[in-house]
Amino acid sequence: MTYIRETIVTTVDTNGSVHIAPLGIIQQDDNWIIAPFRPSKTLENLAAIPYAVANYTDDMLVFAGCLTGRKEWPTVAVKNCPVPRLESALSHSVLKVVSVKDDGLRPQHLCKVVSEATHAPFTGLNRAKAAILELAILVSRLHMLPPEKIDAEIAFLTIAIEKTAGPDEQQAWSWLMQRVKDHRDAADAKGKDVVHHDHHG
Repeated sequence: MTYIRETIVTTVDTNGSVHIAPLGIIQQDDNWIIAPFRPSKTLENLAAIPYAVANYTDDMLVFAGCLTGRKEWPTVAVKNCPVPRLESALSHSVLKVVSVKDDGLRPQHLCKVVSEATHAPFTGLNRAKAAILELAILVSRLHMLPPEKIDAEIAFLTIAIEKTAGPDEQQAWSWLMQRVKDHRDAADAKGKDVVHHDHHG
């Protein structure tokens, strides 16, 4: 079994511009593997500046935001590291790329932990936050999943939102649900289009 930790990964390009992306990092002994899809900004940045910061945060607005076009989040400089961390990180690990295994689709960057720090207390698990994380992953795969699978997952996840969400979680949920709605509307429009053409064919 693979142990994956859901994080927000920050990287920079040669100009120092920060890129913020939700990524599951994969554990390998004492190291972590970052395997961004090709093409991606994270991939380009790691090639230019071989450092990343894995930000451990329970701020679901960042996860939901990154998947819905809201990619600007406050960052803070990290000592002795070219890459800043997320301001809302409870803790972070500075990762240095030590080797890259290219498999075409998702090059695997083996990283060692250079330093770690804690910034705020972790205040316990919340089901709504976990549900948003699951919905965020679902949103990133909308193009691959059948509508009934999406509906079933959302029906299940909604329970945790209704019972345990605070205002931030409700906001994050609504951003992601808008993405699902847009995806459905586009699929419906495409479906109608096909029917329309068949009618004349």
